[in-house]
Amino acid sequence: MNRKGKLLVAALVAVVAMAFRVSWNALRDIAGAIGADATAATLYPFVVDGLMALALVATLVLAGDDRKFALRVLGTYTLASLVLNYVHGLVPELHGQRAEWGRLAEWDAANYALVLLATSLPVGSIYFGSDLVAKVLHHQPAPAHQQSDGQRLGNPAPLPHTPAPDLPDDTPSGTVEETAPPVSEQVTGRADAVRAADPHTPHTVRTPELSAEEAARQAQFEEAELERMRQDARRTYAESAQAARPLSARALGEAYGMSESWARKQILAVREGDGLDRPHLVAVGGE
Repeated sequence: MNRKGKLLVAALVAVVAMAFRVSWNALRDIAGAIGADATAATLYPFVVDGLMALALVATLVLAGDDRKFALRVLGTYTLASLVLNYVHGLVPELHGQRAEWGRLAEWDAANYALVLLATSLPVGSIYFGSDLVAKVLHHQPAPAHQQSDGQRLGNPAPLPHTPAPDLPDDTPSGTVEETAPPVSEQVTGRADAVRAADPHTPHTVRTPELSAEEAARQAQFEEAELERMRQDARRTYAESAQAARPLSARALGEAYGMSESWARKQILAVREGDGLDRPHLVAVGGE
């Protein structure tokens, strides 16, 4: 808080203190007129105006319905204090404690209402004051929106990409084979925002704040991972073929968590490169 703010707060406290002193005189005389002794009459203004101060603080802390409740309490006790101060100004006998006990107005109906109001304020202070304190103590302020790494406010990071299964060569257009892994509705709803160019991209979370150099390094890493997976799959199939138990495309795809068409491509690559990689034997005639 700057210097001007501190001066305004100090001025407000001074004004409230002086207003309380003026109201204290009237409320003390009212308390004496309804049967309070000297000590109770001295404390009576703190009961009424003190709860007003507590309700004012609660309105600054609470929010929503609790804040509305604190404002209603503040308005009710402000109005009650205003009425009692007004009555004190109309009845001269109250100033010197010469008024008859239980007599705040000449008209009986008005007198009964005023006595009921004055005597009910202390009980209401106990009830409403404890309720306001409980609401303030149990109030949970709204968490501040903090900016996470690689993420701006209002721009959440995309969900991990789920690779879409390839369609086999003999599958009609618009259909998906039964072995395709199901995709959750949440990922489906965000597919347009996070779909990568390669359908076999590993499950990696991308943030929107990557620089060009980091993006290139990330792409190189992903391509290296894909190539390593392809080489491992081809080696696995080649070993199974050498053992006279060649794996099917479905089994190979399931072993690496990929689709059957992806596995079929790896098998085809092994078969095409088989003749090229095998060493050529040249017969040498002996004597």
